[in-house]
Amino acid sequence: MMKKLFLLFIMALSGTALSAQQVGETEQNSLKHNVNRLSADYFIPGRFEGKTILITGGARGIGKWTAVRAAKEGANVVIMDWLDKEGRHVADSLNTIGLKALFVYGNIQKDEDCRKAVEETVKAYGRLDYACLNAGVMDGVFSGTPFKYDESQRKLMPNVITQATDEYWDNVFATNAAGTFKSMRAVLNQMIEQRNGGAIVVVGSIAGMTGLSGNPAYVASKHAVNGLVRNAAIDYAPYGIRINSVNMAETRTPMVERAEEFVAAQQKAGIGFGMGKIKTMSLLKYCDSEHRGSFPWEQASTMLYLISDEASAITGSIIATDGGWTDF
Repeated sequence: MMKKLFLLFIMALSGTALSAQQVGETEQNSLKHNVNRLSADYFIPGRFEGKTILITGGARGIGKWTAVRAAKEGANVVIMDWLDKEGRHVADSLNTIGLKALFVYGNIQKDEDCRKAVEETVKAYGRLDYACLNAGVMDGVFSGTPFKYDESQRKLMPNVITQATDEYWDNVFATNAAGTFKSMRAVLNQMIEQRNGGAIVVVGSIAGMTGLSGNPAYVASKHAVNGLVRNAAIDYAPYGIRINSVNMAETRTPMVERAEEFVAAQQKAGIGFGMGKIKTMSLLKYCDSEHRGSFPWEQASTMLYLISDEASAITGSIIATDGGWTDF
C-alpha cells in the first residue's frame, strides 16, 4: 500500500497521470524475480570419491559439464564420444588439474565401440559404478560438421514427415534409439557381472514427452528412449540397478545452437507454416528477465543427483528438467 501511494505521489509531482491499474501493474512487476541459478562452479566435494562413471557424448555440451563436475566430486570419469579432438581435450584438461579422466573414442551406433568403452573403463579403474548415457543427435548430419544450409545437409535435416528423407530418419534413430540401446546393454552387462548394483541416467528430451513441430525422427526416437528407460527399470531392479531419464527443454549446447541456425535458415527460405512458433519458451525462460533457457551445468546437476545414492528411491522415472515446459 505504501509503495502504491509513493508511486502516485511521484507521478503527481511530475505532472503525469497514472491510473490505478497502471500503478497496480508497476507494483506487481516490482515483485518479479529471476530464479536463483546454479553456479557453473558448484560441486559437492567427495560425493563420488572412488566411483567410476562412464559418460557417452562427453566431449561437449551437457556431457562435458557432467564429466567436469563428476571429476571434481572425486569420480574416475570415462568420456566416450565420436568427437575425437574435443573429447581428448576435456579429458586432458581434467587430468592436468589433478583429476581423473579417460577418453575413449567411439560411436554408440556400433556395438563393438560400446563394449570397448566399458572394457577400457574396467581396465583403467577396475569397475563401472554409474553411467550417464548422454549421446544423442537432433538431425542426421555428423555433429562435428559445421552447419551449412546446402543440398548435402538439407536431406539429413529435420522436416515434416511428407518431406523427410530415409537418411535423416535412419541416422537419428541409429544414434538416439539404437545407440542408447547398445550403450545401455554394454553397461548393464558389466554391472550385472559386478554384482554390486549401479545406476544409469539417460538424456531424453521434452521431445520424448510431447510433440514438437518439424522433427519427427527426433520426437519419435526420444519417445523410444523413454520407453527403453521404463522397460529397463523394471527388468534390472532385481539387480539393484536404477535407471531414469532427464528431459530438458532448450539448453545452451552446440546441438541446440545448430538447430537454431537451421530454423532461421528455414524461415528465411519461407519453408513451412511456422508451427514451431506456437510455443517457444518454458515457464522459467519466459519469466526470466533475459529469457534464458537452462544451462548445461544445471542439467548435469540433476543427472549426477540421479545416479548418486541420494536418489536411491528413484527408478523408472521420466523426469522433466524442462523449466516447466511440459506443465502447460
